[in-house]
Amino acid sequence: QAPIKATCEDLSCKTGFPEDVHSAVVSRSIHGGQPLLNVRFRSCDGNKKIHFGSSEPEDFRVGEDGVVYAERSFQLSAEPTEFVVSAQDKETQEEWQMRVKLTPEPAFKGAPQKDQKKIEDIVFPWQQYKHSSPLKRQKRDWVIPPINLPENSRGPFPQELVRIRSDRDKSLSLRYSVTGPGADQPPTGIFIINPISGQLSVTKPLDREQIASFHLRAHAVDVNGNQVENPIDIVINVIDMNDNRPEFLHQVWNGTVPEGSKPGTYVMTVTAIDADDPNAQNGMLRYRILSQAPSSPSPNMFTINNETGDIITVAAGLDREKVQQYTLIIQATDMEGNPTYGLSNTATAVITVTDVNDNPPEFTAMTFYGEVPENRVDVIVANLTVTDKDQPHTPAWNAMYRMTGGDPTGRFTIVTDPNSNDGLVTVVKPIDFETNRMFVLTVAAENQVPLAKGIQHPPQSTATVSITVIDVNESPYFVPNPKLIRQEEGLLAGSMLTTFTAQDPDRFMQQTSLRYSKLSDPANWLKIDPVNGQITTTAVLDRESIYVQNNMYNATFLASDNGIPPMSGTGTLQIYLLDINDNAPQVNPKEATTCETLQPNAINITAVDPDIDPNAGPFAFELPDTPASIKRNWTIGRISGDHAQLSLRIRFLEAGIYDVPIVITDSGNPHASSTSVLKVKVCQCDINGDCTDVDRIVGAGLGTGAIIAILLCIIILLILVLMFVVWMKRRDKERQAKQLLIDPEDDVRDNILKYDEEGGGEEDQDYDLSQLQQPDTVEPDAIKPVGIRRLDERPIHAEPQYPVRSAAPHPGDIGDFINEGLKAADNDPTAPPYDSLLVFDYEGSGSTAGSLSSLNSSSSGGEQDYDYLNDWGPRFKKLADMYGGGDD
Repeated sequence: QAPIKATCEDLSCKTGFPEDVHSAVVSRSIHGGQPLLNVRFRSCDGNKKIHFGSSEPEDFRVGEDGVVYAERSFQLSAEPTEFVVSAQDKETQEEWQMRVKLTPEPAFKGAPQKDQKKIEDIVFPWQQYKHSSPLKRQKRDWVIPPINLPENSRGPFPQELVRIRSDRDKSLSLRYSVTGPGADQPPTGIFIINPISGQLSVTKPLDREQIASFHLRAHAVDVNGNQVENPIDIVINVIDMNDNRPEFLHQVWNGTVPEGSKPGTYVMTVTAIDADDPNAQNGMLRYRILSQAPSSPSPNMFTINNETGDIITVAAGLDREKVQQYTLIIQATDMEGNPTYGLSNTATAVITVTDVNDNPPEFTAMTFYGEVPENRVDVIVANLTVTDKDQPHTPAWNAMYRMTGGDPTGRFTIVTDPNSNDGLVTVVKPIDFETNRMFVLTVAAENQVPLAKGIQHPPQSTATVSITVIDVNESPYFVPNPKLIRQEEGLLAGSMLTTFTAQDPDRFMQQTSLRYSKLSDPANWLKIDPVNGQITTTAVLDRESIYVQNNMYNATFLASDNGIPPMSGTGTLQIYLLDINDNAPQVNPKEATTCETLQPNAINITAVDPDIDPNAGPFAFELPDTPASIKRNWTIGRISGDHAQLSLRIRFLEAGIYDVPIVITDSGNPHASSTSVLKVKVCQCDINGDCTDVDRIVGAGLGTGAIIAILLCIIILLILVLMFVVWMKRRDKERQAKQLLIDPEDDVRDNILKYDEEGGGEEDQDYDLSQLQQPDTVEPDAIKPVGIRRLDERPIHAEPQYPVRSAAPHPGDIGDFINEGLKAADNDPTAPPYDSLLVFDYEGSGSTAGSLSSLNSSSSGGEQDYDYLNDWGPRFKKLADMYGGGDD
């Protein structure tokens, strides 16, 4: 590669190529994507956007930076290769052209091997110093072609590339240096330069996949560091080597294709990438299918586009029911698929054959059978089964059933079981055995989606369903139900009212006659004959009864057969009661209040009659002739058909309560009348007509209801008081009984603390029980049998002599009683050792001291408070009464 020299004869700026013909020397073997040279284009306006083009675009491409690249790999002929490089302004569409001539570098005969390789010199262009006359011309900068360096070079390193020098090195001592990425910028140290000789070298193998090119700048300075030459740019392109295998984006590719697809149907695309230069053969991939499994119905069901990786079908016969999945081994090879020099890799393509509706459902039998009891609904009577070779639980497999005949009234429906795909024939309307004993249905089954085009099978399958109806015992039914009759009220008991019978729908069963009974009769007015259903009255029918609503009385009856199982039906009898004039009108309200004076004293009353028209109003109101004081004191006048007004006839009537009888007659035929007593309270009134002596009137005019209410309250209060007293006494008794049951030693309040107790301990249990006897009844020790004395008796010693107490003789059987109890206790093996009597000294038969009651205390004790004895329990109640009662 020889430097290309260009000159400019004019100092003025001119946009365009610096020369018309650009010559360059390149290697004879050219690889695709290899940079060849730089074309220099001068733009006086730096904002112009220039687009470069080539007259031979299939062989050469010009980059935006002016670097010419080879589009393909080829060998240069011995003759120079020429083409035209064009530059076009994108805005003004102005165009410039330059012819480029490429000359292959000559072969050096007899040249030594790598160590004798010629090193190219790059010379700095000569320029005028700043102090020289600016009118002198200077040479244009060198256009340095790129340096092509293969990647993965084995060395030896450092490997010399070019030598940079200045033609001023003859007169000056110069120092050379390079800057830029790969030299003094990261990654540093890849390129070095000898500062004296200007020799540029590479120190390690390069990797195009990491950095495809390096842009360096060479500098020449004198020993003082002053710049001697303008820096020149050096481009080092890393030539790609085929050192990377293709890599698939996925190791397993998944695709789908419908069954029955025609040849040429697109299936999927597989993609592989190569880290090598994609514009060179090293990165150009080609695809092919290595194997197909399974190989049925053809070993070549699919093909692949060797450049794009698109997989398509090439044969017909895809059938999911036979082969559901295909597995392809795909190979990608670089070097445009060259099996000798290219590197390859493989991946797996899994193609699933998707289902289409190419198989209709088929019934497993031509006729299905079922049975159903009559009058039953929502019962599955038959199970229709079908087979479908399509993929389960898809629209092409799901079956839909419909009835095409045999059910004109719509008593059946068919529901699809989503799990088994069976058709469930279900009864939706009751069936009467006496009307229809058998049904023969025609059903059809088809898929949710129509069959695929070109399928020769019929789209649906048909079958018949034979359903037998089973006769069951049905409930009798009353005709009509409900039954309405009209009857005047007042019909006497024992009268025949009507006949209410039922019918049995089971005409083909051997059953006896029906039996009737009463189910509901709120007023208990009716009874029914169990055999013939004749209904008679048991009480008088009363329209005014609380059980009659809107003149209608309802009773329900039951009809039962003797079938298996027995069945029964109910019927309702509705009696519309016609009114008769059997109720006399009454006055309302029963009590009223008026003033003593004549004005104002009107009382409005209303007549109330339980009957209805025409046995009710209008009513006639009048006062009786007796007693005579009624008409003398009162007068009555009718206001309307139901209302009248009672008022005083005299000017003044003394305050009090008066019973005013009023005779009311209705309009019935015959008439019914009654005398109603209106209790009128006459009181003193103020000017507004309000009573002023309310207390007196109220006290004197308490009604019967008020008196009864007061008495009931008094009785309830007395009962509550009595119950409270009884409860208090019972609680006191329970408290006393509970205290008697308490162990005295556990009750602290009932325990008296004893001090200076004489005897009672174990060491004191050595006394002679015989001392409890009277002195004259104690038998001598000499005549006491041996062995009778207890071991815990006190040794015999002389008894002290006490003065004989003058007292009446007393029996001596107390000592015998105690001795017998002692012997029984001694002979009882279960008695504990401490269960023995405590023996004390006998103090003699008499005492010099008198009675304790003769002792006189120095203080009368009257000031002592003994009320605390009440807190010690019932045992000290007596002492509390004696000493704690106060002065009395």
